[in-house]
Amino acid sequence: MQEDFRLIIDLVSVLVAAATGGLLAVLCRQPALLGYLLGGMIIGPAGLGLVKELVQIETLAQFGVAFLLFALGVEFSLAELKKVQAIALGGGGLQIALTILVTAVVSIGVGWVNSPAQGVFLGGILSLSSTAVVLKSLMERNEIDASYGQVMLGILVVQDLALGLMLAVLPALNQSSSSIGFALGFALLKIGLFAAAAVAAGIWLIPSLLRVLAKTESQELFLLGVVVLCLVIAVLTDQLGLSIEMGAFVAGLMISEAEYADQTLSYVEPLRDVFAALFFAAIGMLIDPVFLWQNLELILGLVCLVIIGKSLIFTPLVRLFGYSWRTAITIGLGLAQIGEFSFVLASEGQALGLVSRQVYLLILGTTALTLVVTPFVMQLVPRLLIWAEKWSLLKRLLDPAEVSPELVTEPSLRDHIVISGYRGVGGELVRFMQENNAPVVVIDHSEANIQQLREAGIAYVYGNSASLHVLEKAGVEQAQSMVVALPDSMSTRLCLKRSLELNPVLDVVVLAHKNREIELLYQLGAREVVQPEFEASLELAAHLLAGRGLPVGMIQQDKEKIRNSHYLDLRPEQQQLQVSRELQIAANEMNSQWYTLPEETPLTEMTLEEANIRRLTGASVVAIRRRGGEEINYPNGQVKCCSGDRLLIVGEPEELAAFKQLAQGEMSIPEASTPCQWLLVPESSPAAEQTLAQLHWRRNYGVQIQAIRRDGRYISFPDGQAQIKAGDRLLLCGGSQQLHQLRQWIAPESEIAVSQGEG
Repeated sequence: MQEDFRLIIDLVSVLVAAATGGLLAVLCRQPALLGYLLGGMIIGPAGLGLVKELVQIETLAQFGVAFLLFALGVEFSLAELKKVQAIALGGGGLQIALTILVTAVVSIGVGWVNSPAQGVFLGGILSLSSTAVVLKSLMERNEIDASYGQVMLGILVVQDLALGLMLAVLPALNQSSSSIGFALGFALLKIGLFAAAAVAAGIWLIPSLLRVLAKTESQELFLLGVVVLCLVIAVLTDQLGLSIEMGAFVAGLMISEAEYADQTLSYVEPLRDVFAALFFAAIGMLIDPVFLWQNLELILGLVCLVIIGKSLIFTPLVRLFGYSWRTAITIGLGLAQIGEFSFVLASEGQALGLVSRQVYLLILGTTALTLVVTPFVMQLVPRLLIWAEKWSLLKRLLDPAEVSPELVTEPSLRDHIVISGYRGVGGELVRFMQENNAPVVVIDHSEANIQQLREAGIAYVYGNSASLHVLEKAGVEQAQSMVVALPDSMSTRLCLKRSLELNPVLDVVVLAHKNREIELLYQLGAREVVQPEFEASLELAAHLLAGRGLPVGMIQQDKEKIRNSHYLDLRPEQQQLQVSRELQIAANEMNSQWYTLPEETPLTEMTLEEANIRRLTGASVVAIRRRGGEEINYPNGQVKCCSGDRLLIVGEPEELAAFKQLAQGEMSIPEASTPCQWLLVPESSPAAEQTLAQLHWRRNYGVQIQAIRRDGRYISFPDGQAQIKAGDRLLLCGGSQQLHQLRQWIAPESEIAVSQGEG
């Protein structure tokens, strides 16, 4: 077969394997890149051996990571880099140095290497994490804009820059210290000159070039020009002894500040996705399953050692820069793999005689396995953190927020609006609220956004919106309403849940990123859930229908009907099994438990609205399985409970325990006609520091305390020894007149947040 045609066959084989593997991975609800890796492994030389021109395929695969980093550079921008420059430069640099030092000492001490040079080389390989795999995982989980996503990308950029230094120093490792110093100095000089040239080109040359391409009004020419620019700069960096990948990223940064950045990104994204699949499949082809099997115990041990070791280096470093333990652990485990660029270092090291063939294969196997497990680790981390929060000591450790005192504006507000997330939708909301003189407090984790808020004189709190401490700083307990517009689903759910823990009657509007989140957010207590794509469809349809002469009032009624139905008319129909899977995945990321209602439960024949489970216990019912096999996902308030039903309950451990008490009849449920309301106990209240037995409210007023909210904890059905404290929020149930009298006694001079409702 002709060589050029053989290459075409190989290229088609790799793309087919990547597409098939990616499809199977998605059907199994796993990241697509895992399928790309496995597809490459199956058709590679160590698998079925379908690919013959391996070197040419690997060369083409370099385009994948080049376009991946080019698109990242366009999207990330210098302004984004500046937000995390302290931890990226300081933390990233320290991490590389510590990893090299620890690896060199340990490897020499246990006899893995024969010289310090080999130890340093091995440390350099282990110090790099995977830009491509981490970036792809963050994109699939919509977490690039999250605080930990920004920090991860900043550190990865520094690691990519360090690769150029490592490649420059590598040939001098076996020489004298003066040779190493000279190589390092020369590499720094090249990087400095290249950076200066890139900045100059980004200011004076690139915008003009893009303007000329745009004036042709030819999509083909614009795309071709952008691709040529990316590859020319990438090849130039390679000729300078730096990496092609670093050049592609710098090319993206140069375009990011130009007015044509969005247009560039839209053209390059399809190329990026195709070549990225090729790149991951090419990495999979390097995996030798036979060698892995023969050395399975050793390689698994090395994989565990890498993940644990790098986590123990990353996590304290991130914490040292003022981030919470939650963020530090997420970043530490997310970056605890060996990067794909380590293949480049390992190949160069083998050619220079720094490692033997056996050690080289062990490095390849260990690196490949860490890349394979990384998506699983990043999926597991949120669940691990939620599990850890079940223990009170760990919860206190994980919850404190990344708040620097000088960055906090203490809001002395009441009945204000809290907006969580300033970027995009949040920023526009703040502007509208200001125009209407509505008091606003913004929670955000981006220093660039905080600077804008400072300059505009808007009250803000710097920190993680999912933290109780930050929510308290923002005055959520005294707020009238709240908007949650965060970039990732996990933070959105935690922010909603904890905001309602502090203020159960808070009016919360939540921005949903995916269709499957809408009902779950309603079940967790959101008053309104907004899906941006559906809202855009409604407004476009309204404009078109108005243009055809339909009455504006009728159009408005239809829009409200669709919104009130939770966009059911717009959402694509899903099979029950698919809905159940999505619900189970979401529930697994929170504290959840299946509970079977006993035969004599007082909940029998009561609707969820009548039982008012979330108000009484703090837990939410998100699914019901009937005895006959019927499954009701995201039940509405009119669904009745029956003995023998299995209920999927979401809540904190104490809330789940309270629900169990309620379902077993150990605590009474207020009758439907009994008014219930939440009451905040002020500092001056005569009830403060007294026990319920001393207060005799049930005997004197006929009022019963169903629950107490305190420091984010939900104390359901407190006994007589429970002590009332200032700042507690009490759920009181009784007659209307008696409730009014008790309110006046508990808080005679304070404003009372009351929510009248049927118990």
